[in-house]
Amino acid sequence: MRISFYLKFIFGFILALASLSKVFAADINNKDVLVLIDSSGGNTYKLAESIKAGIENKGLHAVIKKVPNQEHTTNDLDKVPVASTDELVKYSGIAFGSPIYFGNISTNMSAFMTQTLAIWKKQELANVPTTVFMSGCSGSGNETSITSFWNILASHGMTIVTLGNSSIDGVNKAIPQGNTPYGTTTRSCLPGDNRPSKDELKYAYFQGQKFANAITHTSLDQKIIIPVASEKATTNTVETKLQKLGLSLPIAPQPVGKYVPFKRVGNLVYINQVALKDGKILYPGIIESGVTQEQAKQATQQTMLNVLAVLKVAADGNLDNVKQVVQLSGTFNTLPNFTNHAGLMNSASNLVVDIFGDKGVHTRGTFGASSLPLNSPVEIQAIFELN
Repeated sequence: MRISFYLKFIFGFILALASLSKVFAADINNKDVLVLIDSSGGNTYKLAESIKAGIENKGLHAVIKKVPNQEHTTNDLDKVPVASTDELVKYSGIAFGSPIYFGNISTNMSAFMTQTLAIWKKQELANVPTTVFMSGCSGSGNETSITSFWNILASHGMTIVTLGNSSIDGVNKAIPQGNTPYGTTTRSCLPGDNRPSKDELKYAYFQGQKFANAITHTSLDQKIIIPVASEKATTNTVETKLQKLGLSLPIAPQPVGKYVPFKRVGNLVYINQVALKDGKILYPGIIESGVTQEQAKQATQQTMLNVLAVLKVAADGNLDNVKQVVQLSGTFNTLPNFTNHAGLMNSASNLVVDIFGDKGVHTRGTFGASSLPLNSPVEIQAIFELN
């Protein structure tokens, strides 16, 4: 009799736990996850879209909202609804996204969080899962900016979910990436760079998946599956050919004014470079008046390498993503009676055909000038088409 009673009691207890589990699961699934951002330029919003996609991949529903904009009367992302502090308590989890301002969150996000004092007093966000992603610049403040934000969220008693040391196959290591173990970031102020990068968006997607699993208390799949198939090349045959020629790409020169090193319009990329090498002009001066033609050919090849270094950045870190070389235009610092511009320009043309093959065949123009920027003997303008 007593054994039967205990068996019934245990069985009933198990059924009650199962019922509570179903109620909890139903409650979680019926509540939205909030992705709350400040983004006037759009980079944080792009990360938010990937965070949202990762959350919804795990069966939850997420909404993107923005904090009120204190600095401008309108926001560049008018389609995004504005959130209020009162509604924060109704979500099963909150992912915060903010630009980085001097190693901290933005002015708009800070002003919004200041208005959560009443919620903090009641600890209404205690134990609610949260995660942080940010849009930064050089990368020097990416991690400290996220941990600074954590101070506010920890004061609310929220459960912080990190990105961790996630591993994604095929990450482009040729360009700086904004991933940190604390949360995804993007280095959005690099001149001429398209940010967030495709890999930063992958990290954001994974962070969204991990965040959703923390909300539903499920384990995260070890293998990261990104639903969007990449059409980018996975080989590096162009740079291999460069190495066989005994050449290597320099670090892509950075602009010294209010311009970018390249401009992409559709699939076309426009680049302009001079004969910089190790921060100095190679063989500065006028050709055949202090600069020999042989030196000018070396300077032309160096200028073309600078163009290719910038092109690599534009092509997501892989020159195999170049569909074709469209046009090269070379301008040379010459005397009025100089006529061998085409012979000098062959140094650039031969190089691109050697490494790109048939894709390197291009149209060309050569010109003479009485002076060039930084006293460079040559300047090359180039147009490329990417896949």
